[in-house]
Amino acid sequence: MAQHESGTSEAEATAPPAIEGGKGSRIAVVVNGNAKSVTAEVIETLDQILDTGDLFISRRVEESEAIARTLVDRGYGTILTGGGDGTFTVVVTAVVAEARRRGQVIPRFGLLRLGTGNSLAWVIGASKSGERGSGRGLAADLQRLRSDAGSRWIRFVEAEGMLSPFCGFGIDAEMLRDYVKVKTLLARGPLKRLAPGPLAYAVAATTKTLPGYVFKKTPHCRVINEGEDAFRIGDKGKMLGAPIRRGEVIYEGPAKVASIGAIPYYGFGFRFFPYADERPDRMQLRVSNISPAAFVANFGAIWRGEYEDLETTFDYLVDDVTIEMDPPTSFQIGGDVAGERGRVRAKLTPPIRIVDFYAPPRG
Repeated sequence: MAQHESGTSEAEATAPPAIEGGKGSRIAVVVNGNAKSVTAEVIETLDQILDTGDLFISRRVEESEAIARTLVDRGYGTILTGGGDGTFTVVVTAVVAEARRRGQVIPRFGLLRLGTGNSLAWVIGASKSGERGSGRGLAADLQRLRSDAGSRWIRFVEAEGMLSPFCGFGIDAEMLRDYVKVKTLLARGPLKRLAPGPLAYAVAATTKTLPGYVFKKTPHCRVINEGEDAFRIGDKGKMLGAPIRRGEVIYEGPAKVASIGAIPYYGFGFRFFPYADERPDRMQLRVSNISPAAFVANFGAIWRGEYEDLETTFDYLVDDVTIEMDPPTSFQIGGDVAGERGRVRAKLTPPIRIVDFYAPPRG
């Protein structure tokens, strides 16, 4: 991970500097140098706004542990990420793990909307800085952060050691895999500037993912409750049936999608988990066997989080589950494809403090 700091080498940047006062109040920004909106102008804007040495540019996931050590060494009070949900997931996971290892206070985290998707931006109100192609939104977000931005406590999903807003099996993960392939193809042609964005998602979904599910055998899914009582919900959030106890099977049957969300949104404002914030001690599990035709026909309602079909879509409030898929199926964590998995355990994390531009000042 390269640190954007005048006169400092990459090796020197990982060494902890002496902190003279103000420890815990400084702001660090970690951006994904591969994100579409992380342009030279954005980097220059951030470099001008921030104090020297507080901007970090990452281009590889493998750099996350080194940056986490530096951030915890320096005792930053707030760490912002820019580059999408995947960037946020990697940075938060690494910093939280390092802070816990040392027994130190976990810092506050925040998001600058500089990537594709940005599900968290719909929850915490970050400006569309990079999408406007200028640094004005960045400057506004950082200025408000310094002056009066509030914060809130948000829980995340922990799966395979990663902390993320959501994770899941099936058609959503396969669309992400197909998106990567389509993006790579578009990047080689005249539409390369549009490759990392909604166009590639739309092309991937309509030409690869959904048609593939017309003929593909649907995986068998089994979900086991590993935690406190789970509840099936439907009919606009109404509880259905008796609580599902620890050790009992929550769901067993075919599933094109088996996903968990601690917040309501996927990227681009897709409200895939409309009941995720129903209770602070639960996250939402959604299992669905909806047909591709029904998905397309009801896409608007699904996008808004208003679609209900108790025969094909099963929603639950859970805090700790194991999901088994047979055969092993594509799995994504925080929007990044993790490969095929046959079994994953996912549980709700303790709350983490997040910058919230919708919250009352000085929270």
